Amino acid sequence: MVEACELSALEARQQIKDGTLTSELLIQSCLDRIDRRSDEVGAWTFLDPELALLSAINSDKTGNRGALGGLPVGIKDIIDTNNMPTTYGSSIYGLNQPKRDAACVNYVKEHGGIVLGKTVTTEFAWRNPGKTKNPHNLQHTPGGSSSGSAAGVADFQMPLAFGTQTAGSIIRPASYCGVVGFKPTIGTHDRAGVKELSNYLDTVGVFGRSVTDVSFFDFALRNQAMPDLTIFNEQSPRFALMVPFRNDASEAVLNNLEQVSNMAEASGAKIIDIPSSTAFEKLADIQTVIMLGDAGKALAWEYEFHPERLIQFYKDSIATGQTISKKGLAEMKSNADKARAKYTELFEKTDVILTLSSGDEAPKGLGFTGDPLFNRVWTLLGWPCVTIPFGQGNKGLPLGVQVIGPNGSGKSTFFNLISGVYDSDPGSYIEFDGHEITNEVSIALYVEYYW
Repeated sequence: MVEACELSALEARQQIKDGTLTSELLIQSCLDRIDRRSDEVGAWTFLDPELALLSAINSDKTGNRGALGGLPVGIKDIIDTNNMPTTYGSSIYGLNQPKRDAACVNYVKEHGGIVLGKTVTTEFAWRNPGKTKNPHNLQHTPGGSSSGSAAGVADFQMPLAFGTQTAGSIIRPASYCGVVGFKPTIGTHDRAGVKELSNYLDTVGVFGRSVTDVSFFDFALRNQAMPDLTIFNEQSPRFALMVPFRNDASEAVLNNLEQVSNMAEASGAKIIDIPSSTAFEKLADIQTVIMLGDAGKALAWEYEFHPERLIQFYKDSIATGQTISKKGLAEMKSNADKARAKYTELFEKTDVILTLSSGDEAPKGLGFTGDPLFNRVWTLLGWPCVTIPFGQGNKGLPLGVQVIGPNGSGKSTFFNLISGVYDSDPGSYIEFDGHEITNEVSIALYVEYYW
C-alpha cells in the first residue's frame, strides 16, 4: 500500500478534496518518514511537528481552502519564517528569529499550504555544505545549495519544497537527487525575505517529484491555474541540442542526453544542433564576477563583524568581491543584459534547448556539493530552466536532462534600472509615466511610486 507521504502533490491534493485523505494524516505520514530517515539523510535544520500538525488540523477544519490546501512544503533555510528560526546555514545566525515571513512563504500560507519545516542549505546558499546526504547513496553529496529541499523531496519526506539559485543551486541538486527542479525566469517570484547573495542573479524556484507537481506549485504561487497543455498535442515541438563545456562532461551524461534527444525525435520532435562557442561559454566568467561582486556587498556585515566564523573560502571570496568597483560591476551587469538580449536569437529556430543539468552524477563525499559549471551561463541569462530525471550514471545514481526556455524579454533592464542594480549608460534617456528617470536621483524619486 502506498503511504500518504509517497503521493504526488496533485494526488494528495485530489484525495484531500475527495475526503479520502486529510491534511493531518498526510503531515503525520511525512513526519513519520522524516523520523525514520532523519539520521541518514539529514534534510532538515528545523522541525516543529506539533505546529505542523496543528496547522494541518486547522486546515482540515476550515475545508483545506486554497490551491495548496493541506499540502506540506519544505522551506530552504535562507528563506525567512516568522514562527521558525532562519539561520542561513550559519552559526552566526543560530538564534535568528525573523519577525515576518518571506513573500514566498506568505504565498504558501495564503494558498492553504502547510510549512513543514526548514531544509538544510549550504551556508549563505553558497559553498560550505550542511549535513544532508544523497538519499540514493549516503556517501554522495545531494548537491547544493538547496541540499535539504532536493534530498527531502527525493526521499518522500514532503512533496514540494522551495529552493533558490544563484549559480546552480536548484538544477544541480535536483539532478543529483533524481527529482524535478525548476528555476523560473529571473524575477518571477518575489525575493523579499530571502537572504541575498546576488541581487542580480538570485532566483526563487521549486522542487517536486514530477513536472506536473512543479508546474502546479509554481502556478499556484503566481495565483494562476495550470495552463491547458493539450493545445500543444497537435504541434511538433522544436528542440535544440546545445552542450556548452562538452569537454568537461562525462561520457555517461553526454550519452544520456543523446538518448533523450533520440527519443524526442522518434516521438515527432524536430531536433537541431546548436554548437556552443567560446564567446557563449565566457558568459560563465561574467556570472562568476557578478556573483563575487554582489556577494562582497551582501556579506559585508558578516565579513566585518564575524570573520572568525567564516571559512577561508568566504573570507577570500568576499575580499575579492569587494575589490570590484561599482563601475566595474555595473559594466559586467550591463554586458550580461546585452547577452540576454543577444542570445534570444537562439529561440528563433527552436522552442526549447536541451542541455546537461550537471557534468556527471553526484560526486562521492560530503565536503563539496559539485560544480555548477553547467548552470552558470543559463542562470546569468535569466531564462527558465527545469531539470527532469532521466537515466543513471556509472555508479547507479540519478542523472537529469535540463530544458531551457526563452525569457519574456524587455522588462529586466527596466527593473534593474529603477531598483538601482546598475546605472544607465552615458547619454541614455529613460522615461517612465511621462517623467524622465535617467539619473539615479530621478529613479529614486519614482521607485516608491512604481512599487
